[in-house]
Amino acid sequence: MGSLGLLARLEAKPGKETDVEQLLRGALPLAQAEGGTQTWFAWRMGPTTFGIFDTFEDEDARQAHLNGEIAKALMAKADELLAQPPQIDPIDILAEKLPG
Repeated sequence: MGSLGLLARLEAKPGKETDVEQLLRGALPLAQAEGGTQTWFAWRMGPTTFGIFDTFEDEDARQAHLNGEIAKALMAKADELLAQPPQIDPIDILAEKLPG
């Protein structure tokens, strides 16, 4: 896993929870196509709270992801689906446990 990551938190508007879930599930092929994105997880934590966690080898890959197709799709639907702008925070990976 890379040493850099992003943690994004998304809060769905009431009644838009299913749409946010579908958007995130549909983003998986886009994440798989990104060579610089090493891991990508979409998650749900509660009725209206969703998020994305992903990791990258270097800053160029992280920036490419931030300017990539998933970010474009998310921002295109943000006003319609989200109660507030997504909170996207860069993070540094300090330790990890991976299978294998």
